[in-house]
Amino acid sequence: MHNHLLPGVDDGIQDIDEALVCLRQLADWGIQHVVTTPHVSQDFHPNTSDQLREAGKLVQALIHTNELPLTFTVAAEYLTDELFDARLQQDDLLSFGTERFVLIETGWAALPRQLPNWLFQMQVKGYRPILAHPERYQYFRGHIDHLFYLRQQGCSMQLNLMSLVGRYGSEARRMAHTLIREGLVDFVSSDLHRARDLTHLEKVLQSADYHAACQLPLTVPTFV
Repeated sequence: MHNHLLPGVDDGIQDIDEALVCLRQLADWGIQHVVTTPHVSQDFHPNTSDQLREAGKLVQALIHTNELPLTFTVAAEYLTDELFDARLQQDDLLSFGTERFVLIETGWAALPRQLPNWLFQMQVKGYRPILAHPERYQYFRGHIDHLFYLRQQGCSMQLNLMSLVGRYGSEARRMAHTLIREGLVDFVSSDLHRARDLTHLEKVLQSADYHAACQLPLTVPTFV
């Protein structure tokens, strides 16, 4: 889970051929189920649920035509902004698994004051929130207690695997190690945006850090 494999809907994969390259590699690595999570944000990617489901049908057809041993789910990565608040009030969030997991991200400047309230509202509506790549937010560095608090409020944590090989800089890499050491990782994900990311992921899969992360009690969604 957590990748951007729907062509042309956000800053991820832009064409169907590149999507096929990525899906083939994921299948070769033994991945059996892919949950794609395109961006949804008010200012940059105001995708609707219906638009993303339609785009997902193209990828489903691609998987079927090429006989890839993959199943595929369309979810989303929601920026916690006014559009997210509106979609939440409308009970219109794309989730995955029978548990109804929903991936959220915050802005880079500051942690939203409304986040604890949003987490509460999500759970009241039956969603299970996951915070995307907390190792990348500068405002959590040196304040890991904030992550423990959010986790106590019912928010799971998702680590970008490419952080472990410095894809997002040395500070994110150090924070990723801290999250693993403190057991603050519930999901590990690729955050795959383009085919060239596959090289970084290959390095991750061969690293001791990856195996350390996999020793944690990670959450496994249930798919019917």
